[in-house]
Amino acid sequence: MNHGWPDEYTLRAALTLAVRAPSVHNTQPWRFRISDHDIHLYLDSTRAHQSSGIDQRDAVLSCGAALHHLRIALAAAGWSAVVHRLPHPADPNHLASIELVPHRPTMLEHALNSMILRRQTDRRPFSSAPIPPGYLGLVSERAATLGASIRQAVDTTRERLVEVLRAAPDPGAGYRLDLAEWSGRPVTRDGAPARSVPLYSHPGGVPGMVGAPRQAGPDFAELLVLGTTTDDRLAQLCAGEALSAVLLTATNVGLATCVLTEPLEIPELRQRIRVGVLDERAYPQAVIRIGWASADVAALPVASRRPLADVLDPFEAAAC
Repeated sequence: MNHGWPDEYTLRAALTLAVRAPSVHNTQPWRFRISDHDIHLYLDSTRAHQSSGIDQRDAVLSCGAALHHLRIALAAAGWSAVVHRLPHPADPNHLASIELVPHRPTMLEHALNSMILRRQTDRRPFSSAPIPPGYLGLVSERAATLGASIRQAVDTTRERLVEVLRAAPDPGAGYRLDLAEWSGRPVTRDGAPARSVPLYSHPGGVPGMVGAPRQAGPDFAELLVLGTTTDDRLAQLCAGEALSAVLLTATNVGLATCVLTEPLEIPELRQRIRVGVLDERAYPQAVIRIGWASADVAALPVASRRPLADVLDPFEAAAC
């Protein structure tokens, strides 16, 4: 600690955990800048999907998850983050500036921090063991504290949601180009490795699962829809923070998760989910598969991330 500011080791450790946040196809669309008394988060628009539209919603969502990861890592290290979201309206890619004040970590912050390296995207079918209602209530509460809502899709609502997810038309050449560029890579520090690319749509599950049909049993995943009451960039950033809180909370109680955002990039499908699942009370930002991993499955490989020097502005990296 130096004059009320974390030392270099603490900052680097927190940022290393921040970049463990999930992003679509592992694009990691974030950049950080460190000044004398602030940490700044930027959207790296060069790493956003061409097919995600002018608002780059999925990339902003990913940056929100990185922001929450960073806040949790700093809190566990003894620093509370005072976040100013979208601090400069003239620069919409400047997503947050963060001031730090000394802080006594809570047990919850320590617990969530320890989950950052354990959380993984699991696209395999989940087991039939029921999720205790209290667990689903807990993830909903954590999302609500960050300005988002969680709707569990059950019965006819689930049928509607799965139908919409399966009804995705050809999203066009832009999306196919993104998929080819960012997925199916053999060994890489970014993008989705070949082993994580969905190979089929499970007849009892939802699009986006991996494996071969002969190897998979029924999928008993619950489906949650994370939504926000507005749909501007601020809401999308907060939705990413809430998504991170949901995923880390689920990991902490032993649940497996998989985030689906790609179908929501198709405006017609997103509107159908807003109307048919969320009753037009919220804008869908992500669909989350959640459940218990099957006891007999192998451990998932750890997804790679770019080195910290690649996501810190060069001058700031040297000054960190």
